[in-house]
Formats: sequence, C-alpha cells, structure tokens
Amino acid sequence: MTRLITVIPAFVLLTACGGSHKGTYEVAAAGESTVNVDDVSAADGHWEQRGDAVQLQASLDAYEAIATADPTNRHALERLVRGYYFLGDGHSTEMPSKLAAWDTAIGWGKKCMALNADFVAHLDKGEDEGTAAVAFGAADVPCVYWTASALGKWSKSSGMGATLKNVPTAKAWIARVQELDNAYFYTATDRYWGAYYAAIPSFAGQDLDKSRGHLDTAVEANPDHFGNRLILASYWAVKTQDAAVFDEQVSYVLSNCPNTIDGLVPEQEAEQRKAQTLLSTRNELFLDAGDAPEVTAPDCTAPVEETVEETTEDAADETTDETTDETTDETTDETTEGDDASAE
Repeated sequence: MTRLITVIPAFVLLTACGGSHKGTYEVAAAGESTVNVDDVSAADGHWEQRGDAVQLQASLDAYEAIATADPTNRHALERLVRGYYFLGDGHSTEMPSKLAAWDTAIGWGKKCMALNADFVAHLDKGEDEGTAAVAFGAADVPCVYWTASALGKWSKSSGMGATLKNVPTAKAWIARVQELDNAYFYTATDRYWGAYYAAIPSFAGQDLDKSRGHLDTAVEANPDHFGNRLILASYWAVKTQDAAVFDEQVSYVLSNCPNTIDGLVPEQEAEQRKAQTLLSTRNELFLDAGDAPEVTAPDCTAPVEETVEETTEDAADETTDETTDETTDETTDETTEGDDASAE
C-alpha cells in the first residue's frame, strides 16, 4: 500500500506540472493593411522552395503578414502551422529551436482551428480540446492534423509531464482526422498510429501488432512516401529489434529519388537526411545489428536537355517528311493535270 501511495502522487505531479504550449483559440481582429494577390503569390513562391530553410522562413514571414492583415485567411494559417512543424522537423538540428518551431506551429494551429465557430462554442461550454474535436469538419483537417503532429512532437520532447498532459488531446484530434479523411497526406493517420502504438510503454497499451498493421497500410497505400517507411524502421523495427526490416526500409529511402511524389521534394529530402542519421546509428539501435546494408545512391538528374534535343530533331524530321509528301503530291497532281490536258 505504501508503494502505491508513493506512485500515484508522482503521476499526478507529472500531469499537473506538464508544460503548457502557447496560443489561444481566437480569431484576432483584422490588421490595418490589406491582402492582395501579389502578397499571396510571393509567399507561395517562397513556399515552393521550402527545402531551403531561409526560403521557408521567408514564406512563413510572408504568411504571417497575410494572417495578421486577414486573420480568417485559411490558406495562410494552414501554411503557418504546417510550415513551422516542418521547420522543426526537417530543418532545425538543435532541440531548443525544434521546440520553439513546434510551439509556434501549435499557436498558429489554434488560430486556424478557431475559424470553426462550432469548435470554439464547445470549448466555451467547458468541454476539453479533445472532446470538442467532434465539431471539426473536412475543411479543418489540414490544421487539425499539423497541430496534433506539432503538439505530439513538442510534448514528447518536453518531458513526461507534457506528454501525459497533451497526448490525449493529440490522439483525439488524430482520431477525428481519421474519421474525416483517412487518406490525408499520404495516410498520415495510419503513420501516426503506427508510431504511437510502438512508442508508448507496455503499461500504457503498447501494441506492436497494431503498430505494424497501421504502418503496413500506410506503406501499401503510398509506397513512395519516405516518411511511412522511416516510421516503420525507426519505431516498429527498432522496438522489435528487427534489423532486416530496418535495413529494407532505410535502404529504400536512400536508394530512391525524392522527386517521385509531385510537390513533396523538400519533405522527401528531409526524410532522406533522417535515414542517413538512422543508418549511422544502426549499431547503437540493435543488439545484434550484423553487417550494414550496401546502399547505392540513385542518379536523380533528369535528362531535360537531351529530351528537348530529341524532340526538336523528331519535329524537324516530321516537318521534312510532311514537306516531302506535300511536294510529291503537288508534283503528281500537276503531272496528272498535264496528261489530262494532252488527252483532251
């Protein structure tokens, strides 16, 4: 009994002292400036180059200006929460900067979710953030997913107290996204559950079969998405000490080009950087690692110029053939007309 009394207050203390993230569920008043098409185009232009951290930050600064001028601009808010998540996950290398980026993503995510007046009404009635998730609709999916992802990353990296406090909310949000659009962002919800069921401790419900099931679903649905494969490698394979699965998935990511999914090259390149890190720590992750796999980097250079030249030559040949055919036809017609005249 004495031991039980000692453990319960510790659990309560961790929950009560868990870290708090910033942001409020409110739509701010519009700023004095106005938003025009050129502002959005400029922000989108930087976003397309988000594989460069400087360009990503430039896009976020531009979207922030848009959201300040128009707090109901869903496009800007979605890019802000997803962008700050990516800044922490794909570019930042030090934990303080990662935490700051994810915390900022959560703040913008709350502003985006606040666009749903029904969700805010549930909160005003005293419901918690997870229970109020029932109010989310299809339009809320991007902001809810990226906010939940940022919350999960921030909480896990902030310690046990923050994790215990915030994971129930993140789970409720992901569950709602799954109900609304299970295919969103390359089966993102299956990717989340695959990591979740492998990462939690046994006493909290760890289920490696469920984890593998979700990850197999994600990989089968989107085999070219590197993130699906790396979650399988870094969570399930490491937890089960299956070096063969780890090697297969990491090798796939490093042996294929990041441009196989349109519009996702920056994220795919970031996953390849993670894969390199995983491979370099392989011997530390497995008790019986064996020999590391041989990985051959692919040649992802597209032969654009050669293709253009071949196309030009083909066009020239076709033009010559057409001209020759036309000339032959005209000559034949003229000869026939002359013969007809002679006959008359």
